Amino acid sequence: MEIVELTKAKSLKGEITPPPDKSISHRAIMFASIADGKSIVKNFLRAEDPISTMNAFRMMGIEIEEKAGNELVIHGKGLYGLREPFDVIDCGNSGTTARLISGILSGNPFFSVLTGDDSLKQRPMARVINPLKEMGADISARSSDKYLPMAIKGKGLKAINYNMPVASAQVKSCLILAGLYADGTTIIIEPQKSRDHTERMLRAMGAEIEVEGLTIKVKGEGSRVKGLQPIDITIPSDFSSAAFFIAGALIVPDSEILIRNVCINPTRTGLLDVIKNMGGDVRIENMRDISGEPVAGMYCKSAGSLKAVKIGADIMPSLIDEFPILCVLATQADGVTEIRGAEELRVKESDRIKAMATELKKLGVELEEYPDGIAIKGKASLKGNVVESYHDHRIAMSLAIAALVAEGTTTINNPSCVDISFPGFFEELKRIMR
Repeated sequence: MEIVELTKAKSLKGEITPPPDKSISHRAIMFASIADGKSIVKNFLRAEDPISTMNAFRMMGIEIEEKAGNELVIHGKGLYGLREPFDVIDCGNSGTTARLISGILSGNPFFSVLTGDDSLKQRPMARVINPLKEMGADISARSSDKYLPMAIKGKGLKAINYNMPVASAQVKSCLILAGLYADGTTIIIEPQKSRDHTERMLRAMGAEIEVEGLTIKVKGEGSRVKGLQPIDITIPSDFSSAAFFIAGALIVPDSEILIRNVCINPTRTGLLDVIKNMGGDVRIENMRDISGEPVAGMYCKSAGSLKAVKIGADIMPSLIDEFPILCVLATQADGVTEIRGAEELRVKESDRIKAMATELKKLGVELEEYPDGIAIKGKASLKGNVVESYHDHRIAMSLAIAALVAEGTTTINNPSCVDISFPGFFEELKRIMR
Protein backbone atom coordinates (compact mmCIF):
# COMPACT_ATOMS: atom_id res chain seq x y z
CA MET A 1 0.00 0.00 0.00
CA GLU A 2 1.20 3.48 -0.90
CA ILE A 3 1.82 5.74 2.12
CA VAL A 4 3.17 9.14 3.16
CA GLU A 5 4.73 9.69 6.59
CA LEU A 6 4.79 13.10 8.26
CA THR A 7 6.10 14.34 11.59
CA LYS A 8 5.52 17.44 13.69
CA ALA A 9 6.76 20.72 12.18
CA LYS A 10 8.64 23.39 14.16
CA SER A 11 7.35 26.06 11.75
CA LEU A 12 6.29 26.72 8.16
CA LYS A 13 8.25 29.39 6.29
CA GLY A 14 8.35 30.60 2.72
CA GLU A 15 6.33 31.47 -0.36
CA ILE A 16 4.09 29.21 -2.41
CA THR A 17 1.97 29.55 -5.53
CA PRO A 18 -0.86 27.00 -5.34
CA PRO A 19 -1.99 25.15 -8.46
CA PRO A 20 -4.40 26.84 -10.89
CA ASP A 21 -8.06 26.93 -9.92
CA LYS A 22 -9.77 23.62 -10.64
CA SER A 23 -13.30 25.00 -11.04
CA ILE A 24 -12.19 27.68 -13.51
CA SER A 25 -10.00 25.19 -15.44
CA HIS A 26 -13.01 22.92 -16.04
CA ARG A 27 -15.18 25.79 -17.19
CA ALA A 28 -12.55 27.31 -19.47
CA ILE A 29 -12.32 24.10 -21.48
CA MET A 30 -16.08 23.54 -21.66
CA PHE A 31 -17.05 27.10 -22.58
CA ALA A 32 -14.18 27.58 -25.05
CA SER A 33 -15.18 24.34 -26.79
CA ILE A 34 -18.69 25.66 -27.54
CA ALA A 35 -17.48 29.18 -28.44
CA ASP A 36 -17.10 30.40 -32.01
CA GLY A 37 -13.38 30.24 -32.72
CA LYS A 38 -9.99 30.00 -31.03
CA SER A 39 -9.59 30.56 -27.28
CA ILE A 40 -6.35 30.74 -25.30
CA VAL A 41 -6.29 29.37 -21.74
CA LYS A 42 -3.15 30.12 -19.72
CA ASN A 43 -2.15 28.48 -16.45
CA PHE A 44 -4.46 25.49 -16.90
CA LEU A 45 -4.56 22.99 -14.02
CA ARG A 46 -2.94 19.86 -15.42
CA ALA A 47 -4.50 17.53 -12.85
CA GLU A 48 -6.70 14.45 -13.19
CA ASP A 49 -10.14 16.11 -12.95
CA PRO A 50 -9.66 18.89 -15.54
CA ILE A 51 -7.89 16.41 -17.83
CA SER A 52 -11.09 14.31 -17.72
CA THR A 53 -12.95 17.36 -19.04
CA MET A 54 -10.33 17.97 -21.74
CA ASN A 55 -10.51 14.34 -22.88
CA ALA A 56 -14.31 14.50 -23.01
CA PHE A 57 -14.33 17.43 -25.44
CA ARG A 58 -11.60 15.92 -27.56
CA MET A 59 -13.88 12.88 -27.93
CA MET A 60 -16.51 15.27 -29.31
CA GLY A 61 -14.22 16.62 -32.01
CA ILE A 62 -12.67 19.64 -30.30
CA GLU A 63 -9.02 20.30 -31.16
CA ILE A 64 -7.06 21.29 -28.02
CA GLU A 65 -3.39 22.16 -28.45
CA GLU A 66 -1.18 21.81 -25.38
CA LYS A 67 1.59 24.42 -25.31
CA ALA A 68 4.48 24.99 -22.92
CA GLY A 69 3.74 26.48 -19.52
CA ASN A 70 0.30 24.86 -19.11
CA GLU A 71 -1.19 26.90 -21.96
CA LEU A 72 -4.01 25.52 -24.10
CA VAL A 73 -5.27 26.66 -27.48
CA ILE A 74 -8.87 25.48 -27.87
CA HIS A 75 -10.54 25.57 -31.28
CA GLY A 76 -14.21 26.05 -30.42
CA LYS A 77 -16.89 24.93 -32.85
CA GLY A 78 -19.89 26.80 -31.51
CA LEU A 79 -22.90 25.74 -29.47
CA TYR A 80 -23.91 23.11 -32.04
CA GLY A 81 -20.48 22.16 -33.37
CA LEU A 82 -19.76 19.17 -31.13
CA ARG A 83 -19.95 15.75 -32.75
CA GLU A 84 -21.38 12.53 -31.38
CA PRO A 85 -18.66 10.70 -29.39
CA PHE A 86 -17.61 7.32 -30.76
CA ASP A 87 -17.36 5.80 -27.27
CA VAL A 88 -18.57 6.28 -23.71
CA ILE A 89 -17.24 9.48 -22.08
CA ASP A 90 -15.32 8.61 -18.91
CA CYS A 91 -15.50 11.47 -16.38
CA GLY A 92 -13.06 9.72 -14.02
CA ASN A 93 -13.54 11.05 -10.48
CA SER A 94 -14.88 14.42 -11.61
CA GLY A 95 -18.39 15.37 -10.56
CA THR A 96 -17.89 18.76 -12.20
CA THR A 97 -17.25 17.11 -15.57
CA ALA A 98 -20.26 14.81 -15.34
CA ARG A 99 -22.77 17.37 -14.07
CA LEU A 100 -21.82 20.39 -16.16
CA ILE A 101 -21.34 18.50 -19.40
CA SER A 102 -24.81 16.96 -19.08
CA GLY A 103 -26.31 20.44 -19.58
CA ILE A 104 -24.41 20.87 -22.84
CA LEU A 105 -25.14 17.35 -24.09
CA SER A 106 -28.88 17.68 -23.40
CA GLY A 107 -29.13 20.45 -26.00
CA ASN A 108 -26.93 18.87 -28.70
CA PRO A 109 -28.62 16.64 -31.30
CA PHE A 110 -26.77 13.39 -30.73
CA PHE A 111 -26.49 10.40 -28.39
CA SER A 112 -23.91 10.22 -25.61
CA VAL A 113 -23.18 8.19 -22.49
CA LEU A 114 -21.34 9.40 -19.38
CA THR A 115 -19.66 7.17 -16.82
CA GLY A 116 -16.97 7.52 -14.15
CA ASP A 117 -14.90 5.67 -11.58
CA ASP A 118 -16.45 3.70 -8.71
CA SER A 119 -16.60 6.78 -6.49
CA LEU A 120 -18.33 8.97 -9.09
CA LYS A 121 -20.84 6.21 -9.84
CA GLN A 122 -22.08 6.56 -6.26
CA ARG A 123 -22.53 10.34 -6.35
CA PRO A 124 -26.08 11.66 -6.91
CA MET A 125 -26.96 12.72 -10.45
CA ALA A 126 -30.73 13.06 -10.00
CA ARG A 127 -30.13 16.66 -8.92
CA VAL A 128 -29.21 17.51 -12.53
CA ILE A 129 -31.27 14.84 -14.29
CA ASN A 130 -34.62 15.93 -12.81
CA PRO A 131 -34.49 19.62 -13.82
CA LEU A 132 -32.99 18.73 -17.21
CA LYS A 133 -35.97 16.43 -17.79
CA GLU A 134 -38.26 19.35 -16.90
CA MET A 135 -36.55 21.21 -19.73
CA GLY A 136 -37.45 18.34 -22.06
CA ALA A 137 -34.14 16.48 -22.03
CA ASP A 138 -34.16 12.78 -22.92
CA ILE A 139 -32.01 11.20 -20.17
CA SER A 140 -31.85 7.81 -18.52
CA ALA A 141 -29.46 6.64 -15.83
CA ARG A 142 -28.74 3.75 -13.51
CA SER A 143 -30.91 2.98 -10.48
CA SER A 144 -34.07 4.80 -11.62
CA ASP A 145 -32.20 7.82 -13.00
CA LYS A 146 -30.07 8.46 -9.92
CA TYR A 147 -26.49 7.48 -10.79
CA LEU A 148 -23.96 7.11 -13.60
CA PRO A 149 -23.77 5.66 -16.19
CA MET A 150 -26.12 8.20 -17.81
CA ALA A 151 -27.38 8.15 -21.40
CA ILE A 152 -28.47 11.39 -23.11
CA LYS A 153 -30.27 11.87 -26.44
CA GLY A 154 -29.83 15.57 -27.13
CA LYS A 155 -32.81 17.56 -28.43
CA GLY A 156 -34.45 20.96 -28.32
CA LEU A 157 -34.99 22.23 -24.75
CA LYS A 158 -37.55 24.55 -23.23
CA ALA A 159 -36.90 27.22 -20.60
CA ILE A 160 -38.07 26.60 -17.03
CA ASN A 161 -38.26 28.37 -13.67
CA TYR A 162 -36.34 26.24 -11.17
CA ASN A 163 -36.01 26.64 -7.42
CA MET A 164 -32.89 24.70 -6.44
CA PRO A 165 -33.47 22.59 -3.29
CA VAL A 166 -29.74 22.64 -2.42
CA ALA A 167 -27.14 25.32 -3.18
CA SER A 168 -24.81 23.71 -5.71
CA ALA A 169 -22.59 25.48 -8.23
CA GLN A 170 -22.47 22.28 -10.30
CA VAL A 171 -26.26 22.01 -10.60
CA LYS A 172 -26.63 25.74 -11.23
CA SER A 173 -23.94 25.66 -13.93
CA CYS A 174 -25.49 22.63 -15.61
CA LEU A 175 -28.83 24.44 -15.88
CA ILE A 176 -27.22 27.69 -17.08
CA LEU A 177 -25.52 25.73 -19.87
CA ALA A 178 -28.75 23.92 -20.76
CA GLY A 179 -30.44 27.34 -20.73
CA LEU A 180 -28.20 28.49 -23.59
CA TYR A 181 -29.85 25.82 -25.73
CA ALA A 182 -33.42 26.39 -24.47
CA ASP A 183 -36.25 28.23 -26.17
CA GLY A 184 -36.90 31.23 -23.91
CA THR A 185 -35.44 32.51 -20.64
CA THR A 186 -34.47 29.99 -17.98
CA ILE A 187 -34.75 31.26 -14.40
CA ILE A 188 -32.76 29.57 -11.62
CA ILE A 189 -33.18 30.50 -7.94
CA GLU A 190 -30.58 29.40 -5.38
CA PRO A 191 -31.32 28.87 -1.66
CA GLN A 192 -27.87 30.33 -0.83
CA LYS A 193 -25.21 31.88 -3.03
CA SER A 194 -22.81 29.31 -4.54
CA ARG A 195 -19.61 29.96 -6.50
CA ASP A 196 -20.26 32.09 -9.57
CA HIS A 197 -17.39 31.32 -11.96
CA THR A 198 -19.88 30.14 -14.61
CA GLU A 199 -21.86 33.37 -14.61
CA ARG A 200 -18.70 35.52 -14.72
CA MET A 201 -17.04 33.62 -17.56
CA LEU A 202 -20.10 33.16 -19.76
CA ARG A 203 -21.07 36.82 -19.43
CA ALA A 204 -17.53 37.77 -20.49
CA MET A 205 -18.08 35.56 -23.55
CA GLY A 206 -21.27 37.36 -24.50
CA ALA A 207 -23.95 35.09 -23.02
CA GLU A 208 -27.11 36.90 -21.94
CA ILE A 209 -27.10 36.17 -18.20
CA GLU A 210 -28.61 38.39 -15.52
CA VAL A 211 -27.87 37.90 -11.83
CA GLU A 212 -29.96 39.60 -9.17
CA GLY A 213 -29.39 38.33 -5.65
CA LEU A 214 -30.09 34.58 -5.70
CA THR A 215 -31.85 34.66 -9.08
CA ILE A 216 -30.09 33.90 -12.37
CA LYS A 217 -31.78 34.46 -15.75
CA VAL A 218 -30.31 32.84 -18.87
CA LYS A 219 -31.58 33.81 -22.29
CA GLY A 220 -31.59 31.11 -24.95
CA GLU A 221 -33.33 30.86 -28.31
CA GLY A 222 -32.79 27.28 -29.36
CA SER A 223 -30.71 27.07 -32.53
CA ARG A 224 -30.97 30.87 -33.01
CA VAL A 225 -29.09 31.65 -29.79
CA LYS A 226 -26.26 34.18 -30.11
CA GLY A 227 -22.93 32.38 -30.18
CA LEU A 228 -20.28 32.60 -27.45
CA GLN A 229 -17.19 34.68 -28.16
CA PRO A 230 -13.76 33.03 -27.68
CA ILE A 231 -11.79 33.93 -24.55
CA ASP A 232 -8.20 34.68 -23.62
CA ILE A 233 -8.00 33.77 -19.94
CA THR A 234 -5.29 33.37 -17.33
CA ILE A 235 -6.44 31.05 -14.56
CA PRO A 236 -5.54 32.21 -11.03
CA SER A 237 -4.43 29.91 -8.21
CA ASP A 238 -7.05 27.82 -6.44
CA PHE A 239 -8.27 29.15 -3.08
CA SER A 240 -9.30 25.64 -2.01
CA SER A 241 -5.71 24.46 -2.55
CA ALA A 242 -4.34 27.52 -0.73
CA ALA A 243 -6.61 26.77 2.25
CA PHE A 244 -4.40 23.92 3.48
CA PHE A 245 -1.37 26.20 3.73
CA ILE A 246 -3.42 28.98 5.33
CA ALA A 247 -4.50 26.53 8.03
CA GLY A 248 -0.99 25.17 8.44
CA ALA A 249 0.42 28.65 8.98
CA LEU A 250 -2.26 29.41 11.60
CA ILE A 251 -1.75 26.31 13.74
CA VAL A 252 1.98 25.56 13.44
CA PRO A 253 3.92 27.86 15.84
CA ASP A 254 6.26 30.55 14.50
CA SER A 255 4.97 30.21 10.93
CA GLU A 256 4.93 32.82 8.16
CA ILE A 257 3.81 32.05 4.60
CA LEU A 258 3.10 34.22 1.56
CA ILE A 259 0.65 32.57 -0.82
CA ARG A 260 0.69 34.16 -4.28
CA ASN A 261 -1.89 34.81 -7.03
CA VAL A 262 -4.93 33.29 -5.30
CA CYS A 263 -8.46 33.69 -6.63
CA ILE A 264 -10.42 35.40 -3.83
CA ASN A 265 -13.84 35.33 -5.49
CA PRO A 266 -16.21 36.13 -2.59
CA THR A 267 -18.37 33.07 -3.37
CA ARG A 268 -15.34 30.90 -2.55
CA THR A 269 -13.73 32.54 0.48
CA GLY A 270 -16.10 31.86 3.37
CA LEU A 271 -13.13 30.26 5.17
CA LEU A 272 -11.48 33.69 5.47
CA ASP A 273 -14.57 35.03 7.27
CA VAL A 274 -14.51 32.06 9.64
CA ILE A 275 -10.77 32.48 10.30
CA LYS A 276 -11.32 36.15 11.12
CA ASN A 277 -14.01 35.18 13.63
CA MET A 278 -11.61 32.62 15.11
CA GLY A 279 -8.98 35.32 15.63
CA GLY A 280 -6.66 34.17 12.84
CA ASP A 281 -4.33 36.49 10.93
CA VAL A 282 -4.59 36.42 7.12
CA ARG A 283 -3.66 39.64 5.32
CA ILE A 284 -4.80 40.27 1.73
CA GLU A 285 -2.13 41.97 -0.43
CA ASN A 286 -1.86 43.27 -4.00
CA MET A 287 -5.51 42.72 -4.93
CA ARG A 288 -6.25 42.97 -8.66
CA ASP A 289 -8.51 41.64 -11.40
CA ILE A 290 -7.35 38.84 -13.72
CA SER A 291 -9.71 37.65 -16.45
CA GLY A 292 -12.76 38.82 -14.51
CA GLU A 293 -11.78 37.21 -11.20
CA PRO A 294 -10.39 39.01 -8.10
CA VAL A 295 -6.84 37.81 -7.35
CA ALA A 296 -4.50 38.62 -4.44
CA GLY A 297 -1.60 37.47 -2.34
CA MET A 298 -2.26 36.21 1.19
CA TYR A 299 0.20 36.70 4.03
CA CYS A 300 -0.48 34.18 6.80
CA LYS A 301 1.21 33.77 10.16
CA SER A 302 0.66 31.60 13.21
CA ALA A 303 -2.19 32.59 15.48
CA GLY A 304 -1.45 33.05 19.17
CA SER A 305 -4.79 31.53 20.06
CA LEU A 306 -7.76 30.58 17.91
CA LYS A 307 -11.23 30.55 19.41
CA ALA A 308 -14.10 28.19 18.61
CA VAL A 309 -16.96 29.31 16.35
CA LYS A 310 -20.43 28.16 15.32
CA ILE A 311 -20.97 27.74 11.58
CA GLY A 312 -24.37 27.27 9.92
CA ALA A 313 -25.96 26.57 6.54
CA ASP A 314 -25.95 30.24 5.52
CA ILE A 315 -22.18 30.34 4.92
CA MET A 316 -21.60 26.67 4.04
CA PRO A 317 -21.82 27.03 0.21
CA SER A 318 -18.86 29.45 0.27
CA LEU A 319 -16.64 27.01 2.20
CA ILE A 320 -18.04 23.63 1.16
CA ASP A 321 -14.64 22.39 -0.09
CA GLU A 322 -12.91 23.70 3.03
CA PHE A 323 -14.90 21.61 5.54
CA PRO A 324 -12.10 19.03 6.08
CA ILE A 325 -9.39 21.62 6.74
CA LEU A 326 -11.80 23.66 8.88
CA CYS A 327 -12.19 20.56 11.07
CA VAL A 328 -8.40 20.54 11.53
CA LEU A 329 -8.40 24.23 12.50
CA ALA A 330 -11.16 23.48 15.03
CA THR A 331 -8.97 20.91 16.80
CA GLN A 332 -6.59 23.74 17.80
CA ALA A 333 -9.20 26.39 18.73
CA ASP A 334 -10.20 27.20 22.29
CA GLY A 335 -13.69 25.78 22.93
CA VAL A 336 -16.12 23.64 20.92
CA THR A 337 -16.51 24.47 17.23
CA GLU A 338 -19.83 23.42 15.74
CA ILE A 339 -20.28 23.07 11.98
CA ARG A 340 -23.84 22.45 10.76
CA GLY A 341 -25.72 22.58 7.46
CA ALA A 342 -23.09 20.47 5.71
CA GLU A 343 -25.16 17.39 4.79
CA GLU A 344 -24.08 17.88 1.15
CA LEU A 345 -20.66 16.57 2.22
CA ARG A 346 -22.07 13.09 2.76
CA VAL A 347 -22.05 12.65 -1.04
CA LYS A 348 -18.72 14.15 -2.16
CA GLU A 349 -15.67 12.09 -3.22
CA SER A 350 -16.16 10.42 0.16
CA ASP A 351 -18.56 10.98 3.06
CA ARG A 352 -16.41 13.84 4.28
CA ILE A 353 -18.23 14.29 7.59
CA LYS A 354 -17.79 10.64 8.54
CA ALA A 355 -14.24 10.53 7.18
CA MET A 356 -13.02 13.52 9.21
CA ALA A 357 -14.83 12.33 12.36
CA THR A 358 -13.29 8.86 12.09
CA GLU A 359 -9.73 9.97 11.34
CA LEU A 360 -9.57 12.87 13.82
CA LYS A 361 -10.68 10.48 16.57
CA LYS A 362 -7.68 8.31 15.69
CA LEU A 363 -5.47 11.34 16.31
CA GLY A 364 -7.01 11.87 19.76
CA VAL A 365 -9.71 14.48 19.06
CA GLU A 366 -12.96 14.55 21.07
CA LEU A 367 -15.92 15.21 18.77
CA GLU A 368 -19.57 14.53 18.06
CA GLU A 369 -20.83 13.70 14.59
CA TYR A 370 -24.24 14.96 13.40
CA PRO A 371 -26.20 14.07 10.24
CA ASP A 372 -25.38 17.54 8.88
CA GLY A 373 -22.06 18.31 10.52
CA ILE A 374 -19.75 17.94 13.48
CA ALA A 375 -18.81 19.44 16.85
CA ILE A 376 -15.10 19.41 17.70
CA LYS A 377 -13.54 20.04 21.10
CA GLY A 378 -10.50 22.23 20.58
CA LYS A 379 -7.06 22.57 22.15
CA ALA A 380 -6.58 18.88 21.37
CA SER A 381 -3.18 17.28 21.85
CA LEU A 382 -2.89 15.29 18.64
CA LYS A 383 -0.96 12.04 18.54
CA GLY A 384 0.34 10.54 15.31
CA ASN A 385 -1.39 7.45 13.99
CA VAL A 386 -2.17 5.58 10.77
CA VAL A 387 -5.01 7.40 8.96
CA GLU A 388 -7.00 6.82 5.78
CA SER A 389 -7.41 9.19 2.84
CA TYR A 390 -10.60 7.48 1.58
CA HIS A 391 -9.08 8.19 -1.86
CA ASP A 392 -10.33 11.77 -1.34
CA HIS A 393 -7.82 14.53 -2.12
CA ARG A 394 -9.19 17.02 0.43
CA ILE A 395 -9.22 14.43 3.24
CA ALA A 396 -5.60 13.45 2.50
CA MET A 397 -4.35 17.05 2.45
CA SER A 398 -6.28 18.00 5.61
CA LEU A 399 -4.83 15.07 7.53
CA ALA A 400 -1.37 16.07 6.33
CA ILE A 401 -1.84 19.50 7.95
CA ALA A 402 -3.11 17.85 11.16
CA ALA A 403 0.08 15.75 11.19
CA LEU A 404 2.16 18.93 11.47
CA VAL A 405 0.91 19.51 15.03
CA ALA A 406 0.72 15.85 16.12
CA GLU A 407 3.31 14.19 18.34
CA GLY A 408 5.13 11.33 16.65
CA THR A 409 4.62 10.07 13.11
CA THR A 410 1.37 10.23 11.13
CA THR A 411 1.05 7.76 8.26
CA ILE A 412 -1.48 8.56 5.51
CA ASN A 413 -2.64 5.61 3.42
CA ASN A 414 -3.33 6.06 -0.31
CA PRO A 415 -2.17 9.69 -0.57
CA SER A 416 -1.82 9.87 -4.37
CA CYS A 417 -5.45 11.03 -4.61
CA VAL A 418 -4.07 14.57 -4.05
CA ASP A 419 -3.24 14.53 -7.78
CA ILE A 420 -6.97 15.15 -8.41
CA SER A 421 -6.40 18.84 -7.60
CA PHE A 422 -2.85 19.43 -6.27
CA PRO A 423 -0.07 17.40 -7.93
CA GLY A 424 3.11 17.88 -5.90
CA PHE A 425 1.29 18.82 -2.68
CA PHE A 426 3.50 16.78 -0.35
CA GLU A 427 6.68 18.08 -1.98
CA GLU A 428 5.47 21.69 -1.51
CA LEU A 429 4.55 21.00 2.10
CA LYS A 430 7.94 19.46 2.92
CA ARG A 431 9.71 22.36 1.16
CA ILE A 432 8.31 24.93 3.62
CA MET A 433 8.51 22.74 6.75
CA ARG A 434 11.20 23.70 9.24
